[in-house]
Amino acid sequence: MENQEKGIRLNKYLSEIGHCSRREADKLINVDRIIVNGQKAVMGQKVTPKDRIEIDGVLVENHQERNVYIAFNKPVGIVCTTDTRVEKNNIIDYINYPSRIFPIGRLDKPSEGLILLTNDGDIVNKILRARNNHEKEYIVTVNKPVTSEFIKTMANGVPILDTITRKCKVEQIHKKQFRIVLTQGLNRQIRRMCEYLDYRVVMLKRIRIMNIELDLGVGKYRDLTKKEFSQLNSLMSDSKKHLG
Repeated sequence: MENQEKGIRLNKYLSEIGHCSRREADKLINVDRIIVNGQKAVMGQKVTPKDRIEIDGVLVENHQERNVYIAFNKPVGIVCTTDTRVEKNNIIDYINYPSRIFPIGRLDKPSEGLILLTNDGDIVNKILRARNNHEKEYIVTVNKPVTSEFIKTMANGVPILDTITRKCKVEQIHKKQFRIVLTQGLNRQIRRMCEYLDYRVVMLKRIRIMNIELDLGVGKYRDLTKKEFSQLNSLMSDSKKHLG
């Protein structure tokens, strides 16, 4: 809710915190059922989250003030979009969280694994800016045996999308499988890197974002722990220092 400190109309405020529609709020105001800071509310009145709002003598609480930070194990086939009208298999409808949330970054439709979601716009900007410590770790299965030359080339940088990918950590863990840790997020980066080297990704799973590790069944989500959130803030703070 923008410019809340300056105040927004009472009916809009009640609508945005999910209490009732604007029209319903207007009806309540008209029949003197809303009290703001001990006074009867009037039509067009502006309020902030600091105001005490009562309806029929019951204090209205802004449940949206509680910031939500969740980790979700995205299944293959789910799209990381908030546009629920256009995309049927979207992440928002799939999770069906009781309040409004949105994904931090994205994970391709054919990929699975860890993605973070929140209702805190500030942390999205901080994470996307925290380039130095924004590691993302993936397990990738390809269509043919991985060679030492493949691992070396992937680690040193591959030309895709008119640039050369940043150096990264790559380790073979099985005949056709490798682990890769990226610090950049180009569009379909791992798939494009593999394609350049004549490999095709069969399965791509993200298992870590910064300090948050995947520990959920497919399609499940959980709140970040206090420890995880504290470490996340520390990593973002360190990045800010490095970035100047």
